[in-house]
Amino acid sequence: MALLSDMINMFRDRNMELIITYLVIAFILVLVPLAGLRHSRRRCRKFNLPPGPKPWPVIGNLHLIGPLTHQSLHALAKKHGPLMYLLLGSRPTVVGSSAAAARFFFKTHDLSFSDRPNTFVTKYTAYNSSDMVWSPYGPYWRQVRRLSLTELFSAKRLHSFSSIRVDEVHSLLRRIFDASPQVVVKEFLFTFAFNVISRMAFGKQYIAQDFKEGIEELVMLFGVFNLGDYIPWLGFLDLLGNVRRMKLLGRKLDSLYEQILVDHEEHRLCEGDAFVAKYTVDVLLLMVDDPTIDNDTRLDRDRVKAFIQSMIVGASGSSSVTIEWAISELVRNPEKQRKAAEELEQVVGRGRWVEEDDIPRLLYLVAVVKETMRLHPAVPLLVPRQAREHAVAGEDCGGYDVPAGTSVLVNVWAMGRDPSVWESPEEFMPERFLGSAVDVKGQDMELLPFGAGRRMCPGYGLGLKMVQLLMANLVHGFEWLPPAGMRPEEVSMEEAPGTTLRREVPLKAIVVPKLPRHLY
Repeated sequence: MALLSDMINMFRDRNMELIITYLVIAFILVLVPLAGLRHSRRRCRKFNLPPGPKPWPVIGNLHLIGPLTHQSLHALAKKHGPLMYLLLGSRPTVVGSSAAAARFFFKTHDLSFSDRPNTFVTKYTAYNSSDMVWSPYGPYWRQVRRLSLTELFSAKRLHSFSSIRVDEVHSLLRRIFDASPQVVVKEFLFTFAFNVISRMAFGKQYIAQDFKEGIEELVMLFGVFNLGDYIPWLGFLDLLGNVRRMKLLGRKLDSLYEQILVDHEEHRLCEGDAFVAKYTVDVLLLMVDDPTIDNDTRLDRDRVKAFIQSMIVGASGSSSVTIEWAISELVRNPEKQRKAAEELEQVVGRGRWVEEDDIPRLLYLVAVVKETMRLHPAVPLLVPRQAREHAVAGEDCGGYDVPAGTSVLVNVWAMGRDPSVWESPEEFMPERFLGSAVDVKGQDMELLPFGAGRRMCPGYGLGLKMVQLLMANLVHGFEWLPPAGMRPEEVSMEEAPGTTLRREVPLKAIVVPKLPRHLY
C-alpha cells in the first residue's frame, strides 16, 4: 500500500488517478466475489433497457468515462444512441442526449424523475443534501422551492433589486477600465456575481475573495471521480483523498455561512420590535423559530446555510462562466463582436450605458447569449436526477424501460451539438436565433441550459438578467481583442473538468475603451 501511495503522489492528473484506481480495483477483484454483479444482471434482464456498452465486472462502464464526462458520454451516445444505459460501478444510469430524451424525463414523466441521487459530496458539503438543488423530492424540497420562488426569484423581487444589478455592473466596468489594457476576465466576473447575490439576499457586500476559493473548490469536487459513489463497498478507502477534502471544505464554508447568520441575528437584536425581515436570510432565520411549521419541513440552522450556499453557487458560478465563454467567442469571432457593437450603438447610442429596459431591443446581443448557452452550457450535464418509480419511454425514444432507482443524466452539451437540430453545430452562429422562437426558459427541449420541469433552476430569471445586462455593457463599453501577438483563432477553447463548464485556461484579453471617459 505504501508503494501505491507513492504512485498516486507521483501522478496527480486525473487520467492517471483513474488508471491507478482501476488497477487497485482489479487487484481487489481477486479477493471479492462477483455474486452482487450476477444478481444485478439477473435483475436487469426483465427490463427492456436502452442500449449501451457491455460493462466490466465491478467497475461497470467507468473505464469509458474520461476527465471531461460530458464529452465521453457524447462520444458513447454517437455509438449507442441518444438514450443510453450505463452501469457506473454498481449504479445503473441512463443518459439522454436528445430533445426527445429530455422531453421524456422533464415533461412526460417529470414527476417520476424528480428525485436526486445521494453522493459523498452532497453529504459533506451540502449539509446532507438539504439545499434546494440536492434535496430529495418531498415536502421539504417543495418548501425550499417555494421560498426560492417567492423570497428571492419572484418577478417583483427581481425588479425591486434592479438598482443593485446596475450598481454592480457599473462598478465592474470601472474596475476593468482601471485594469486595462490587458485583463484576466475571470478575476472580475465572480466578484460581480457574488456582490449581486450578496446584496440581494444578505443586504450587504461580504468579501468575495473569502468565498471565491471555497466555491471554486466546491464546484471542482462536485465533478471529481469519487470511488465510493459508484462502488460503495470500496468507499472507505478514499484512494484519491477526495472525501477528506470534502470534509475540510465543508467545515471551511460552514464558518463563512455562520458569520452571515450571526451578523443578521445581531442586527435583529439591535432592531428589537422594529425589526423587519427585508432580506432572504432574515426570512429564513424567522422560519427556524416558527412553531407552526411541521418538523419535516421546518428549517434548522444547517438548512439555512445550505440555502445560502445554493444561492451563492447558483448565481456566481453559472453566470460568470457563461460570460467568460461569451467574451471568448467574441474575441475569436471579431465580425460577430462588430455586429453586436453596431446594434448597441444604434439602440443605445454612445452617451450612456445599457439599461435592463434596453435588452428586449438588442436582438443580436440576446442571440449571442443564447448561442453561448448552446455551445457552452454552464452545467453541461444537468444536475443528476433519480427515478422515483419505473417509467417507460415513448416510441420516439425506443420504448425502453427506466427502472426505479436509476440515475438519470441529461447531456445538454451534446444536445447543443446535435446535427439533426442545429446547422453547423460546432460553429458560433448567433444569427441562427434571429427570428427564432427557441428560448432558454425550459419550454424548448433542444436548448435547456437551466434545465426544465419541477427541478429546473429556480434562479434562471436572475441569471439571465445578470448575463444579458453585463454582456451588453461589456461589449458596449469595450472592444475585446486577443493578447498581443495572438490571432483570434488561436484563443484556446479547451474545457476544464468539473460540473461547471469552465475554461481550462482563464481568458486573457486586451480591452480598448470605446465610450466617453466620464462614463467609466
